[in-house]
Amino acid sequence: MQNKVEEFLTSLEVEKGYSENTRVAYKNDLGQFLAYVKKNAVPPVQDWGSVTKDHLVAYILSLKGEREYASTTVARKVAAIKSFFHFLVAEGFVKDDPTATLDSPRVKKYLPRAISQEDVERLLDAPGKSDEPRTVRDRAILELLYATGMRVSELVALNEGDVDLASASVRCFGKGGKERVIPVYPRAVQAVEGYVTKGRVRLLRQSDEKALFLNQRGERLTRQGLWLIVKGYVRQAGIKVAVTPHTLRHSFATHMLRGGADLRNVQELLGHANIATTQVYTQVSNERLREVYDEAHPRAR
Repeated sequence: MQNKVEEFLTSLEVEKGYSENTRVAYKNDLGQFLAYVKKNAVPPVQDWGSVTKDHLVAYILSLKGEREYASTTVARKVAAIKSFFHFLVAEGFVKDDPTATLDSPRVKKYLPRAISQEDVERLLDAPGKSDEPRTVRDRAILELLYATGMRVSELVALNEGDVDLASASVRCFGKGGKERVIPVYPRAVQAVEGYVTKGRVRLLRQSDEKALFLNQRGERLTRQGLWLIVKGYVRQAGIKVAVTPHTLRHSFATHMLRGGADLRNVQELLGHANIATTQVYTQVSNERLREVYDEAHPRAR
C-alpha cells in the first residue's frame, strides 16, 4: 500500500509541481491514515481497494476525539486522503472512491491577524545597530518580511541572486513554483545590502553556497530557525500579542490596503492564485474602518 502513496507523491511533484513542504505534509497525513487502517481495520485491509467509507469515518472521529486535532488540521488530513483516492481511481488502481460521498469537516474561518504599524516598527528596530553578522542578518530578514509580504518558505528559499539591489526588487517562487517579482522599499534594500556586504560574507563557510540567509554554520536558514529569530525579537520588543513570521505577511497586506493599495495589486504581491484569498484582508481593514468611524463621528460616540 505504501508504494501507491509514493507514486502519488511523485505525481504531485512531476505533474502538479507541488513544493517539497506540501509533499511532506501529504506524506505525513497519508502515512498516519495508513497506520490507523492497518492497526484498526477489521477484517484487516490488504490494499487500498478494501478501504471503505466506514474506515474513513472512524478515522475522522478518532482525530477529533482521541487525538483532539483542531478542525483545520482534520480538514487538511481529509483533503489529502480525498486527493489520494482521486489519484487511485484516475490511475485505475481502485474501482470505487470511498471519499466520494464523504463530507469534509467544517472549518471555522478566522480573519488573519495583523499587528499595528507601531508594533511593526518596534519589531523591526529590535535587532539594534550592531554589526555582528547575525544581527545584520536578522535586521535584513525582518525588513524583507514586512517589505514584501513573502511566505516564510519563500524567504528561506531565496538565493543571493534573487535580490536585485539596483532595481530594489526581489524575485521569489511561490506555491506551484510560480515566480513573482516584488518591489522593496529603500530601508529594506539598505538592510539587505548591509547583510550581503557585512554579514553574509562572515557567516559563509562554503564559497559555492547560494542561499541568501545563512545560519551560524553557514548553511541555509530553515523555517524553524527563522521562527525562533522572530520569536526572540518579539519578546525583546515587548510586543504582547502573538506574532509569528506569517503575522508580518498579514500585516503587510492589511497595511497596504489601509494605505490605499488596489486589491488586485496586493493579490499579485502576495502571490495568491485566487483573489478570494486576498479579500479576507479587506474584512480586517473594514473592521478598523468601523473603529475609526465609531471614534471619530460625533453621532457615533
